[in-house]
Formats: sequence, structure tokens, C-alpha cells
Amino acid sequence: MELPFWDITYAYLLLGTNDCGRLVISNPANGEELSVVELASEADVKQTIAGAQSTFKAGTWSRASPLERSKVLSRLARALESRIPELAEIETLQTGRAIREMKAQLSRLPEWIDYYAALLRTTQAFVAPTQGKLLNYVQRVPLGVVAQITPFNHPLLIAVKKIAPALAAGNSVIVKPSELAPLSVLEFARMAESVGVPSGVLSVLPGYGATAQLLAQNPLVRKVDVTAGTNTGRLLGSTVGHNLAAFTAELGGKAPIVVFEDADLQSAVNGAAFAAFVASGQTCVSGTRLLVHHSIYDTFMHLFVDKVEGIKRRMGNPSNPKSMMGTVISERQLSRIQSMIDEGLESDSDTILLAGGHRLTGISSLDGFEFSRGSFYPPTVISDISTTSKLWQEEIFGPVVVARRFSSESEGVALANDCKYGLGASIWTQDLSRAHRVAAEIEAGLCWVNAAHRNDPSSPWGGMKESGIGRENGIEAFESCKFFRNSQSKSTIVNIAQASEARVTDDWFAEDTEERRYG
Repeated sequence: MELPFWDITYAYLLLGTNDCGRLVISNPANGEELSVVELASEADVKQTIAGAQSTFKAGTWSRASPLERSKVLSRLARALESRIPELAEIETLQTGRAIREMKAQLSRLPEWIDYYAALLRTTQAFVAPTQGKLLNYVQRVPLGVVAQITPFNHPLLIAVKKIAPALAAGNSVIVKPSELAPLSVLEFARMAESVGVPSGVLSVLPGYGATAQLLAQNPLVRKVDVTAGTNTGRLLGSTVGHNLAAFTAELGGKAPIVVFEDADLQSAVNGAAFAAFVASGQTCVSGTRLLVHHSIYDTFMHLFVDKVEGIKRRMGNPSNPKSMMGTVISERQLSRIQSMIDEGLESDSDTILLAGGHRLTGISSLDGFEFSRGSFYPPTVISDISTTSKLWQEEIFGPVVVARRFSSESEGVALANDCKYGLGASIWTQDLSRAHRVAAEIEAGLCWVNAAHRNDPSSPWGGMKESGIGRENGIEAFESCKFFRNSQSKSTIVNIAQASEARVTDDWFAEDTEERRYG
């Protein structure tokens, strides 16, 4: 599919042209140039913030009625809905992710905008029971200028998750997308203006990390919302704190998948594969630490490796709807993955490489695509890992899963918590009491039971420990764009389907390519 805008230069939105330089966006599957994006300068950042603040003070959006904002957001949802096929193609080309994934993922994005449009029509102020002859009514008011820093792995998904509640609350929003994959976010901002989001309410500033830092340190920015690595989150958080502004951060992860002896094995294998290898393992909630009860370990790992080999056999051109998994984002990321694996295997002689472990080269048996043209890395499984290994402790951000045995519930929980991160976790058991007990003990903001990586606009999303602060999704995200909260939530999502049904409906990497729910 050829999209005409690929041949034009993107000027950063709403400002015109500049002399700060240009960013070439390339396809990681073949290295070909897709588009050129003009980078924002320091002066451009200041001008955009000032413009956003001026728009906020003018009240064209911030003081528009909730009903009016809701109507505009509903139009935006329908506009997005109409362009899903085109935007999915853009996402595949700029990230290298399989088109099958992107169509399934993007088809759900209008739900987020619809959700916050609906909240605007239903959320109410309240009267506090203040003593005496006093009427104490409490209203939520927008913060002002909100800066959002978004990553390359889910460019449009994460942007929409952040933009929707911030716009619904009446803020002026500035997005700094990843320098590796900004195209879909730029298109979305154009779309927003076309359906009635006033000029200056949603701006996009392409740039590198320095652009994010400039946004974070400006005192007119009253909230920064970032999805990034933990080190980046710390840096931006310290900057934001200096201005006493609000801060939300969804950071690194190393999610455990805990499989108990009574789990439905095939369902658990299917769920673990989805958790580990969707998006080529480039998600903060990737299930990268596989903990399996010793009594079923060998059987489970045999089934899991078979599943992994099936995924590898069906890798090909990411634009092929039959391709199961795409590239990692860049050669630099591929080299980092390879270096971590090599170091991990060399440092522990007991560690066993069961699948993958080396970049893909040669020709795809699926469609004849030449893997050496792009940043393809196969699904990789490493067994008998030490808990001191970097492969156990550090986020790899690639299609790599490490596995260990455990003997008791307490040991399984201890291993699951033996990590500095606490974003997601997945528990597999038929014992409902155990499921709730273990979910309560695992230190993660998201716990899935007999499921993995489920996401919904109504369900709070965020981490504990070094995985971040604050929440996306749900009423919490909407309210955080208006006032501070003094606690954190924990979401536990329980799959209540029969095992026979789940084995069919939840097998993302099934041999057939029928549509299935993504997230």
C-alpha cells in the first residue's frame, strides 16, 4: 500500500519550518527511508509551550463545556476509526511490527477516546460535608499545559492513552513522540485539528531526549507524562519535581509469568508466548521471566519451545498478514539484545539456550523475505537462569524469555518479586483461592490471572517499585489531569472463561490466522 504523504517532509506541527535539522524515518525491516521529519529547536519548544499556555488561558478548550469537549472527542474517535487500516500500515512500516498485530491493536484505540468522551458526560462535582453554614462544593479543574513523552514500541496506542484523558480534562497537550517512530502521532494530531480540536490545544514536537528535557524543565508545563526506561523517568522526574508539577511515569518492566502445577498447560503456553513475544518483546509488560512449577517444568518447556519454533517458522515480511512477528526497532537495539544474551550465557555455565539466541538471516520460509535486510531477531528461550544474571534482573526489550523452576507457592511469589520492577505479572492456576492470594502478594501494578497483557480504557495501568508512578487508563488517568491522588491502584484481571474456550480464543500465535482479541 502506497501512501502519498510518505514523500513529503513533516514540519513539526503548527509551527512551520525551521533550521534545527531533519530526522530520517526508516523501515527497520529493510532500511528504506519512509519520510523526513523536521526537528524542533529550543526556541520552537518555548514558542509551543507559550502558545499552549495562551490557548489554555483563552479558554477555547479549557473552559468549553464538558458536552462540547465530549462531542469533539467522539468525532475524533470516529475519524480515527475510519483510518485504522492506513495507520496500521504506517505503524508497521516505521516500527517493523507485524501488520496483523498493528491492525488488531489500533482497532481498539477509538475505545479510549470514546471512554473519556463518556466520562465527560457522567463525571460530577460533589458537595463536601463541611461543618457550619457553609456550602463546600468541590470541582475538578484542568492543570494547564501537559507534556507527554511517548516511546517507539506502541507509538499511537500509548499516545492515544495519554492524549485522550488530558484533552478530556481540558488541558493543552504537547507530545514529544519517539524520534524512531513519530509518523502516526503526527497524523493523529492533524486528524484532531480536522475534527474540531482548536489550534494550540494539541501540538507535536519531534525531537530527541533534549526536547523532552526542555519540555520538562519549563515552569509553564504543569504535568509531564512519560513512558520510557527507568533511567529516563528518573531524570525527567527530578526535573519536573523542581517545578512542583505533576508527574506520571510508566517505566521499565520484567514481568513474571507464574505457572502452577494445576494450570491448563496449553492455555498457559499460549498465554506465555503472547506475553513474551507480541511486539517482538518490546513492551514494558513483556512476560520475560517464566516461573514454572518443578512438577510440570519439563513438559511445559517442551510445549513452549514447540510454540516458539512455530512462531519463528512463520516470520516473514512484517507487511504480510500471515507473518507472526516482526523486527526489533533498530540495529542498535538488536546489538544490545545480542550483547546481553552473549554476556548472560558466558557468565553462567548452567544456563541453557533452548531456542533462538542469534539474529535471523537468510530467507523466510513463509514468504521468501530476506531477513538480513532488517533487524530481525527470533523468539529466544533461555532455561535454568540464575537470579543474579542480568538476563533475569534487567529489561532486555526484545523477544527473549528466561525460565526457572519453583517448588512451592511461597518460592514462586519470592521469585516473582525478586526484581526491581513491578509493572505486570501473569498467574496461571485453576485454584481460584490461590490465584487471588498470589495476585495480592505479587508486587506489580497489574496482575492477570489465566491471561496476559489484557488492556482496557477503564482499567488502571501502571507500576510499582521502579516501574513508575501514577496510572494511565480509567478514572484515575482523567482525575490525574486535574488533581493529585495520594494512593496507587492495583488491577487484577481474572480470566473466567472455560479452559477449553481459552485455548482457542486466547491463542494469538495459533496456526490459523483468524482474528483474535489484542490486549
